[in-house]
Amino acid sequence: MGSVFSPYYALAREFNGGVADADNFCAINVALYGKAGRRWTMTERGRSQVERSATHYRIGPSSLHWDGQALTIDIDEINVPIPMRVRGRVTVRPQGLCSFVTALDNEGRHRWGPIAPCSRVEVEFERPHIRWSGHAYMDSNEGDEPVERGFKDWDWARAEMANGDTAVVYDVRPLHGPGRVVAQRFSPNGETTAFEAPPRYQLPASGWRIQRAMCSEAGSAPQLISTLEDTPFYARSLLRTRLLGEDVTAVHESLDVPRLVSLPVRLMLPWRMPRRG
Repeated sequence: MGSVFSPYYALAREFNGGVADADNFCAINVALYGKAGRRWTMTERGRSQVERSATHYRIGPSSLHWDGQALTIDIDEINVPIPMRVRGRVTVRPQGLCSFVTALDNEGRHRWGPIAPCSRVEVEFERPHIRWSGHAYMDSNEGDEPVERGFKDWDWARAEMANGDTAVVYDVRPLHGPGRVVAQRFSPNGETTAFEAPPRYQLPASGWRIQRAMCSEAGSAPQLISTLEDTPFYARSLLRTRLLGEDVTAVHESLDVPRLVSLPVRLMLPWRMPRRG
């Protein structure tokens, strides 16, 4: 809701004194990787195609429903840029809900918090024909201003620990003031414990020359396994690193905010993020 990446939302703010209706710029982003083929959908839809209640959220033909025990996500979208149907269901079953929320910037205008950092997921897609189950993670970001007013860039990573806990490191370079590093360990029952983030290591830049870095215990430099998403402003990767005395596999993301808001990227985004309605 009010997608931070939306070029349409940015344009609406520009022409309306910096203010626009977030409900008019909503999208469900689906990214699938694997042997069955990559799929990507992020079709944006306006207010007329959005419905929300305390337990239900519909965006166009896709929807999310919370029954008190599980979040069911029914997906019916079209892959871009090559049109292919992406249809299936994702069921997220939290092992415990978490109330942890923290500011990412120094002014407290941008906040992050895991909703269900330790969950189980069941994935069953009709198109493409794939299914699996395993560990899952669900969180939330919100802001009182556009992302470019708060940040230069950040690295984020999460990893499942041996006992089922989830460790998260949010390494942020705000636009104003000193950098911030949030390092938290979350248990399945919703409890959370802060830990001191280990040293930061540089990783190989992405194909688009996005700079990447990751924390790892001294003497154990992180290793890049694969780059899942490589764009002019954002990279998603799979890493091996060492946190809290354990060798772990981490999902890692790097965002370059000046790249995101540059004119060439704004003009490119509609190819990956079309708008309907």
